[in-house]
Amino acid sequence: MTRLLPHRIAQPAIRALTLALALASLPALARGPAPTLRDNLTVPPSGVIGVEDEYLSPAFWIQRAPSPDEVLLDTAAIAARNARLLKADASMHDLAALPTALSDTQVRGWIDGLASAPTRPLWDEQDQPIAKATLDAIVANRAMDAIPARQPTRFGLAVERTALRAFPTSLRVFNTAGDGDIDRFQESALFPGDPIAIVHESADHEWLFVVSPRYAAWVAARHVAEGGRDDVLGYQARTPYRIVTGAKVHTVHTREAPRVSERQLDMGTRVPLADVPRDRPVNGQHPYASWILQLPVRDAAGRLGFSPALLQRSADSTADYLPLTRGNLLRQAFKFLGERYGWGHSYNGRDCSGFVSDVYRSMGVQLPRNTSAQAVSPVFPKTTFQLGDSREKRLDAIRALDIGDLIFIPGHVMMFAGWIDGAPYVIHDTSGGSYLGADGQLHPMHLNGVSLNPLLPLRFGKDHDYVDRMTAIVRVTRAQ
Repeated sequence: MTRLLPHRIAQPAIRALTLALALASLPALARGPAPTLRDNLTVPPSGVIGVEDEYLSPAFWIQRAPSPDEVLLDTAAIAARNARLLKADASMHDLAALPTALSDTQVRGWIDGLASAPTRPLWDEQDQPIAKATLDAIVANRAMDAIPARQPTRFGLAVERTALRAFPTSLRVFNTAGDGDIDRFQESALFPGDPIAIVHESADHEWLFVVSPRYAAWVAARHVAEGGRDDVLGYQARTPYRIVTGAKVHTVHTREAPRVSERQLDMGTRVPLADVPRDRPVNGQHPYASWILQLPVRDAAGRLGFSPALLQRSADSTADYLPLTRGNLLRQAFKFLGERYGWGHSYNGRDCSGFVSDVYRSMGVQLPRNTSAQAVSPVFPKTTFQLGDSREKRLDAIRALDIGDLIFIPGHVMMFAGWIDGAPYVIHDTSGGSYLGADGQLHPMHLNGVSLNPLLPLRFGKDHDYVDRMTAIVRVTRAQ
């Protein structure tokens, strides 16, 4: 996710006569002899160029992958790099390193650094212009004058999936009337058990400004429970635990404990198991066919507590992070295929950078939140490109792609999935999609979700494809 207009985030696909020339110039794949290159890509009845139904299964790509079960980074190497990420990447926040007290300069810097007061017209969900007085009131709700010169550092846990916002408001705002998708106040999301530092409160007391390891923004106070530093920072270190490996799973419904009933847990979420007897009912149900999780809850005063909750053993979870292999990257990525695009994790989904983050998170790998930070993070091996770089240099980099590599263009990131007869394919969460047809015109595909596409057809417009606009290729599967 980056702060770009939606039509600049992702426009996919090309098929024109120039496609034949681009493919013909593609060098041989580094791992073997040159594949037989296609001279065109067909448009099936779906209208999504170059994609047949059988391509939508991860098994199709896994059987084509070189050494799909090879462990690319072991757990020790991943943990070491995660630790370096916290220390070396300016977009990350090491909560354990925060001082016992925060200055007003630090707190103001986080809040001001997130968003400035709106200066351009904005529209609401009913396509009505938002009055300046309304926007002024939202900005004033930040209560910047109430920030103390010095305050104790407070901690908390998110108790459910919840939005991170640019301002303390749930009002959805859009750059143009009729947009309805890209809420400009939506930033990201927290998941159950995510640790945060609580650094400020809105004037209406309904919002908290919080700092999480990957983002600092406003969150609804009712979705946060405040607790002691050790309880908060130690929660995700507790053992034993479960790792959510499904796109989304839910705890069992229970009327006895509504705070943990049908709680959604997204891919990569780590939840400790509760230390309770396994031969007695939990929330009115025998637990023998479920895992007994320990979930954070919030009491009436906003304080942190914990409650057992049941997760069916049939739900998609594991006892530890998945090994970082090409096969697992494909399996995990394809679990999101077809999920609707959600800017800043809206629509109970995710955006392009959130998608790749959650896939890698299921293998214990941490990434920065936004594409702008992912593309330049100092802890990952990368190839970078300038506007003047030649087509040959860019195609050479494509030739060397490995499964799981992240391909960046301005405002968007894609994950490399593999090859079909010399055509490179990507899986990505995209708000757009168009290709250049044989008639020389752009043809929109209206993807608006997690999609599989051939890379070389993807267009920025009639004059430039994605290869022309690549800014970086990042290899997460290798140590720096």
